[in-house]
Amino acid sequence: MSSETALLDRWRSLLTCYNEVAVNLERALAEAHALSLSEFETLDRLATQNCDKRRMQELAEAMYLSQSALSRTVTRLVDAGLVERTSCVQDRRGIFVELTEAGRARHAEARHTHLAVLAEHLPAPT
Repeated sequence: MSSETALLDRWRSLLTCYNEVAVNLERALAEAHALSLSEFETLDRLATQNCDKRRMQELAEAMYLSQSALSRTVTRLVDAGLVERTSCVQDRRGIFVELTEAGRARHAEARHTHLAVLAEHLPAPT
């Protein structure tokens, strides 16, 4: 087998694993917590970075979402009362996203489901 074929096989294996885990996360988070995977990831980035408040631009750079996809995700989270948007006083173009108490609670509940799905579908390190 050529190194090119082996490389492509590893890439396809990685994609298959990612897609399987992502589909199961989407289903479990939606059913148990009314969250999409993107919504959970946004809450998770806010809750686990030791700062409940981040600039939208920083959040977008840290995630796999485009600026517009993140904006739509944050809008859904605002509508659900899980985060708040605030303007930056020093830079009126800057927007902050801040976790609410309801968002912190929903994240804490959903985190257990997230970890359970990851443990079920990701192979343990050897």
